[in-house]
Amino acid sequence: MSTSYPTPPVSSGTPVSATDYDGRPVLVEPATVRLDGAVREVTVPPFAPPVTHGSLADLPYENAETDPDHVVLSRKRSDGGWTDVTAARFAAEVQAVAKGLIAEGLMPGDRIAVMSRTTYEWTLLDFAAWAAGLVTVPVYPTSSVFQTRWILHDSGAVALVTETAAQAAAIGPELPHLPDLRHVWVMEKDHVARLAEAGALVPEGETGVRRGMLGPDTLATLIYTSGTTGRPKGCALSHGNFFAEVDNAIELLHPVFKAKGEDPSVLLFLPMSHVFGRMVAIACVRARVRLGHAPSLAPQDLLPDLDAFKPTCLLTIPYMLEKVYNSARAKAEAGGRASVFDRAAAVAERYGEALEARQTGAGNGPGRALKTQRAFYDPLVYRRIRAAMGGRVRYAICGGSPLGRRLAAFYAGAGIEIFEGYGLTETTGASTVTPPLKPRLGTVGWPLPGTRVRIAADGEILLGGDHVLRGYWDPQAGGVVPATRDGWLPTGDLGELDDEGYLTITGRKKELLITAGGKSVAPAPMENWLRRHPLISQVMLVGDGRPYVAALITLDRDGITHWRQMIGKHPVPPELLVDDEELRAVLQRALDEANRMVSRPESIRRFAVLPVDFTESAGHLTPSMKLRRDRILRDFAAEVEGLYESHER
Repeated sequence: MSTSYPTPPVSSGTPVSATDYDGRPVLVEPATVRLDGAVREVTVPPFAPPVTHGSLADLPYENAETDPDHVVLSRKRSDGGWTDVTAARFAAEVQAVAKGLIAEGLMPGDRIAVMSRTTYEWTLLDFAAWAAGLVTVPVYPTSSVFQTRWILHDSGAVALVTETAAQAAAIGPELPHLPDLRHVWVMEKDHVARLAEAGALVPEGETGVRRGMLGPDTLATLIYTSGTTGRPKGCALSHGNFFAEVDNAIELLHPVFKAKGEDPSVLLFLPMSHVFGRMVAIACVRARVRLGHAPSLAPQDLLPDLDAFKPTCLLTIPYMLEKVYNSARAKAEAGGRASVFDRAAAVAERYGEALEARQTGAGNGPGRALKTQRAFYDPLVYRRIRAAMGGRVRYAICGGSPLGRRLAAFYAGAGIEIFEGYGLTETTGASTVTPPLKPRLGTVGWPLPGTRVRIAADGEILLGGDHVLRGYWDPQAGGVVPATRDGWLPTGDLGELDDEGYLTITGRKKELLITAGGKSVAPAPMENWLRRHPLISQVMLVGDGRPYVAALITLDRDGITHWRQMIGKHPVPPELLVDDEELRAVLQRALDEANRMVSRPESIRRFAVLPVDFTESAGHLTPSMKLRRDRILRDFAAEVEGLYESHER
């Protein structure tokens, strides 16, 4: 049975200016549609005019012509330092590599796959491929041989660029099964530089001819979903999809991309193979914001990169912000300053909430006493947290899963404004974003300008807008098959819109647990809440078809080590503490607190502590840190059964 929605207000199509005469962001209240007393649809008009000609391939050349000496990227050196790259230099490198790809026989429309961590070469190859008229296909560097072979075969890639020789060697035995793949190049063997040399004899105007063949509707990339619910599908994103996404994001997030006198910069360390990182990289090139690439998330690698690069904005996920918070508290506790940290955290949370109240018109903002308290704790706590992120960071763009109101308020009070967002690969990144001048902590904000959000009768989030993909890649069907119905993309996510149009994510449609008693339980909110505990790394709720909800818990190695030291015991590997009664008592208290937020049928009755963590390498997490639930249920079937044995007897 379909639901009839009132006709939403019709936009004139004229983009709304995002800045007033002072160059500050101007908010446009979203148009809402109510049904049965609840907001069921929200629309925000575009802030940026639609791009009607040209492509992403033009951006380096336009930057070089407009401001050739402007530093648009910084390239990491082997000694850990950074070398600035001007717009003119980057355009020249893009031109050289594009000519090399042409010299190697790649034709317009050919697919070229890139398998690499987050590196300067990734962005260089992206723009060079577009300048040569090609379509880029990201492959996660952690992908298995089977996954890589599937993506290369399904996309029909004619070339593959890997970061390491080991990655190239791993795919070697699969080459007989990949008849389209004619080239394999390796970054660490300087093959990108050799491509530039190979193109020396190609006429300069050849790239101009190929760029002239591209338009907003031309396919730019095939990004394969992570496959949490089945075989990965290739999302066909056009140049126009990216323009609609990044141009409106740049205008909306004015403090990040357009603040004057701050030398804005972004250090990218999330995977370039994921649409989130890729979109921000393109936005930085589009806005001429200095972009750096950090290939490793390991603290011993990332912390020096942050210190040397000193970004003003970070692209991150809640898991990392939780780790920063928990690590800072653990250090304070180890130094006998836990009470100081806790008082500072409480002050920061109140300060962040007061800022929110002022921006939303619900209060006057931080009072004199609260400002004094914040100033007192800044050098003791907040400045140290900012220093761990490079010292200059003022903003963070956060996505992947909900951050939560408490942590968002803490970071705002500590001097780091969090812009939460929600989106899919299919939507070229964010579809909703925290509006800078009117945040609502604990939500994922309003629709990105130019976006429509609808809540279906069953609670599923539907999305529409020019950033929504053309369709899914299907070579058997001759190319791209539609992904939308009546202009709406079904996301598979569940959500709610409040009276002012702010979106809150409540779970995944396919992840709902239905207990034996018929109670529907969305596991994500409880999992996200528990994962913030310093001793917990990951949590997965179980209980589909069972008499009650239970949980599989993995331990945070650093948190466990610190906890053991604080209670006067020698550190031991977490796997030896699976049945430790003292640890289980601590975890039970965390579950008891979480259970207060839900009804009795939704509460977690039992839990099992697993001897290993969920990892991407073991197949339990996607590269974007999402749980692969089917794989976890299969690998830990015995532990799940153990949670219900006594009840079933």
